Order: sequence, then structure tokens, then C-alpha cells
Amino acid sequence: MQDSTPYAVGIDVGGTKTHLRAFAGGEDVVDRVRGSSGWRPHDPGAAADWLAALVTDALPSHVRPSALAVGAHACETPRQCAGIRAALQERIGVPALVVGDAELLVPAAGLDKGVGLVAGTGSVAVGRLPDGAAVQVGGWGAVLGDEGGAAGLVREAARAVWAAHDRGEEPDALATGLVAAFGVAEVPALGAALESATDVSAEWGRHSPAVFAAAEAGSPLARAVIADGGRALAGLVVRLAARGVAVDDVVVAGGTVLAQPALYEAFTSALAESLPGARPQPLRVPPVEGALALARSLL
Repeated sequence: MQDSTPYAVGIDVGGTKTHLRAFAGGEDVVDRVRGSSGWRPHDPGAAADWLAALVTDALPSHVRPSALAVGAHACETPRQCAGIRAALQERIGVPALVVGDAELLVPAAGLDKGVGLVAGTGSVAVGRLPDGAAVQVGGWGAVLGDEGGAAGLVREAARAVWAAHDRGEEPDALATGLVAAFGVAEVPALGAALESATDVSAEWGRHSPAVFAAAEAGSPLARAVIADGGRALAGLVVRLAARGVAVDDVVVAGGTVLAQPALYEAFTSALAESLPGARPQPLRVPPVEGALALARSLL
């Protein structure tokens, strides 16, 4: 027998894991975490099939969702998200919303407007214009951007170490830390190690602890890289403000910026200097709460 209780379903599709929660009868009734293997956001049909299968697998057999909201990793433009949404609604037959995963942060924090800033492996900031149009800045990948994210920090640390080597300076804690992290014999070999990565963001980003360890050990180079990373993150918010996005509240998430106080402090200091009225706050709940809030708004 079909359950007539309205079920709101929220999904946070991340780069490595996906979190689904369902809300019904005044409480969370399903909480499921699984890997994101098979997620293909640039193929709307395949993405919709993946999401529909996830919902079917997670919910009890007698339940179908009443509304569904998805925050999707690598859903980079409104047009792309709209394509997935249209395909998903065809498959599930209920109101649905698909946004980029960074857009979950503001509703997850219980806010109606503001900026969502993520600095994990990469970095990106999102907000909305007064007319509701979504705006995303950053998120260009480790080769070209993602300043302040783990992979971007490692890239800039390597550049700082190479510049010091060219100046004839002896390797400091940052240089020795990166050499050890990449398993090479000397600073010049770092170039080949970085270029040999098959998954640049992940393989570079996992070495970011070496940058923070070097800063704690007193490396001026590492401290400068972290300070620049914090300024770059603040710069994303400044860019949104210049485009007309309300930046009074900035909700911050991501395994790098929240796990590393030095980077968070560099970001907040730079933000206070550039936009004194902005209020940064770390997200204290899982981002899937934002997806659930958006789904409940569709009921």
C-alpha cells in the first residue's frame, strides 16, 4: 500500500560521496551515504537515471517522494542544472530542483540569501542576484584556478619553492615537505611529479597538509602561500559583490578551509579588509540539510 505521507528528499552529490536524506511526518526518516561513482553530470539523461535509481534504492518500497532537491557536484551552469532537472522530473513525476552543490550551503545554514563558499580540494563561491539568477565564480580546476583549495595551494607552494630554488636559496621546510610528500629526491624533480598526475585535483590536493605543516614549522614561503590563498577566497566573495550578489552572510564549507585554522583566519582577515560588512560563518551541519530545506520548499 502506497504511503500518503509527503516525503521531501534532499540529495548532496559530492565529488566522492553522496548524501541522501528524506523528511516526513516532522522528522528525518532516511539518512543514506554512498559513493558518487557513476555520477555523470554532463549527460542529463544519465544523471537523472542515476538520481532516480538512488531514490528508489534509498526509500522504502511503499514510498515515493513528494518533492526532490539535489545539490550536484560539477553542475556548473544554470542551463546544465535545468537539463538534469527536466530529465529527472520526467522520471519521478514530482516537483524537483537541481542546483550546484555549493548552493546548498546558504539554505543549510537556515538563511534565505547570502554566499556559499567552498574550499575543499577546489574552491568556488556562489550566490544569487536580486532577480534570483544564480552566479558562480571560481571553480576552474587545479590547473587554471581553484586558488585557496587544497590542489591550488599545492600548486602555488610548488611555484614558491621553485622560485626560491632559482634564487639560489637553500630548501626550507616547505621545499623539504613537498619533496617528501611527492616522493622525489630534490626540488627540480617536483615538476615531473606534478605533471605526471592523472587526476590533477585529487593527486595534488592530497599533499596540502605538507603546506600547513611547513607553515607551522616556520616556513615564510608556506605562510605566504596560505595568506595568498585566504586572499583569493575572499576575492571570490568580492567578485560576487561586484556583480550584485548580497554578501552580508558568507557560509563557508570544505574540508580544507574548515580543517585548517590558518587558512580560515587568512580568509576572514582578508574578507574583513575588503568587505567589512560581510559576516563569515562555518557551516556546522551537513550540506544535505540545504537540499532537504529546498525540497521542503517545493511541497
